[in-house]
Amino acid sequence: MNFLLSAVIAAFVLAWGIDVSATPLPAGVHPLWQGRQEAMYLSGLLSIALMSVSMLLATRPTWLEVPLGGMDRVYRTHKWAGLLAGLFAILHWLIEMADDILKSSIGREGRLPKEKFSGVLESLRDLAEDMGEWAFYLIVAMLLLALWKKFPYRPWRFLHRAMPALYLMLAFHAALLSPLDYWQQPAGALLALFLVGGSYGAGRSLLGSIGRQRQAVGEILSVDQPTGDLTTVRCRLDGWHGHRPGQFAFVTFDTGEPAHPFTIASADCGDGIVTFQIKALGDFTRHLAGRIWAGQSVRVEGPYGRFDIARLDPRARQLWVAAGVGVTPFLAWLESLQGEPAAAPPAELHYCTRDGQNDPFIARLEMLCERLPAISLHVHDASRGEKLDAAGLLQGNPSARRSEIWFCGPQGLAQALRDGLRKQWPGRVRFHQEAFKMR
Repeated sequence: MNFLLSAVIAAFVLAWGIDVSATPLPAGVHPLWQGRQEAMYLSGLLSIALMSVSMLLATRPTWLEVPLGGMDRVYRTHKWAGLLAGLFAILHWLIEMADDILKSSIGREGRLPKEKFSGVLESLRDLAEDMGEWAFYLIVAMLLLALWKKFPYRPWRFLHRAMPALYLMLAFHAALLSPLDYWQQPAGALLALFLVGGSYGAGRSLLGSIGRQRQAVGEILSVDQPTGDLTTVRCRLDGWHGHRPGQFAFVTFDTGEPAHPFTIASADCGDGIVTFQIKALGDFTRHLAGRIWAGQSVRVEGPYGRFDIARLDPRARQLWVAAGVGVTPFLAWLESLQGEPAAAPPAELHYCTRDGQNDPFIARLEMLCERLPAISLHVHDASRGEKLDAAGLLQGNPSARRSEIWFCGPQGLAQALRDGLRKQWPGRVRFHQEAFKMR
């Protein structure tokens, strides 16, 4: 769990604690009934707070890319905020259901007196309670589907689009059923702030305005399929404001399909032309070459991401590791250095491939690196038994010098390298990796 979510949880626990300490226990109230009530309030606060964070992060706020480390990590935080919100919602429901257990064990005596309302406010509170209950059941169902990785992405994404409406139902529930004294305490101020932020995110999502200001429309210039599982798409965009080597964008080829994130595999030349190398990883990308054509319109939103050559540490040894289609940001890096070869930082580029003889990227890498003497290319061909591990990556590198690894490829290889580096070279390596996942 990252710093942002930890800070949100800590802030709400502190605000809740201030309210508890400032509110004396009413006479005749049993401590267990009081404890149940406060636990229910705290779990509800944490659930709606984290759900508000998730809603706000869904708007893809670029101002959070720097503190969170890139849009990939913004999305990861969005996902974990939603999952934690769902878990706290389940806890909130379980505590509510503990009412019957307490009645049977200590009786009804000593219960907290209910706040008295009348008229429209009482009707609204009843409505808020019902809306919260139904929204909770739907949220739990979606949480289970999100954790069930075999559930198809397309229907899951369609269901996920209902989240803003469910959030607004739960926000209404939280605002109407929170204790009145909260609104005079830090807990109420925090809750109001988060409800406004979450409602803003939910509203933008329902109106379809997320990312609209960062969209550019253009046409596909060419579609090539160098191998059966790889499609190269070259586009020209009107109103494209440029990108930095290594960034990604959300691409929409078909209005019937949602936008998909792809790394931009070309440097920015100021002409609005961008290239994507798209690996066949699902139903949509597997049949992409047969569904799009030159001259077709395309919409691109971005750029996003912090996998940026400008962020290299000039004092650290540069080790770049790519595997398969993970080479795309490095292609953009190398292409951006072609105009000034002398400005290229000394670096080792390790490229891992399953079949070097039929790999379409190797020739391109060799051509680009040939013009950049400071970049040494190492190809690891699995078909010839050449596999990269931490020992091979560090071979010939003095352990006294700090190193920086930029990695793009399968998670399994990344984890193996991380584990090996942690054992062989602890504390001397900084590992950069994009963590972008749509689900």
